[in-house]
Amino acid sequence: MPKTSAGILPYRQRDQRYEVLLVHPGGPFWAHKDLGSWSIAKGEYEKGEDPQQAALRECAEETGYRPSGALLPLTQRKQPSGKVVDVWATEGDWDETTLVSNTCRLEWPRGSGRWLEVPEVDRAAWFGFDEALQRILPGQRGFIEELFALLAGQAPARQGGDPD
Repeated sequence: MPKTSAGILPYRQRDQRYEVLLVHPGGPFWAHKDLGSWSIAKGEYEKGEDPQQAALRECAEETGYRPSGALLPLTQRKQPSGKVVDVWATEGDWDETTLVSNTCRLEWPRGSGRWLEVPEVDRAAWFGFDEALQRILPGQRGFIEELFALLAGQAPARQGGDPD
């Protein structure tokens, strides 16, 4: 059974264009990575747990942001790792400078026996379509493409569990 994650993809309209909120993972591995390393605020959930509630919980844990708008389900996608991800988009305008992330413990360097406590997310930012596609992890691009197609009133270019 593949691992499952759920997340929230906030969007807003600014200067007559849509933007999405992405998060950058914390910790030394990601510290100097930018393009192709940002993500949707998401996290794993257990079998039997409601994915939508898990998505809301993970968004709040990783950012401190608790969306209150309607949730638009996007197509579930399988990631290159094999993990299956469910994402809901929601309209909202959150001040990313108020980011408060939970922390996680990791061994760094791996195998060294040295443990660090690092924020799960070290920053968040709003991006327009083209920039969001450059910054997001490749396996999550399909969520951005689908949302922007829906916002533009078009059918999404990709359907199903494409491994984007």
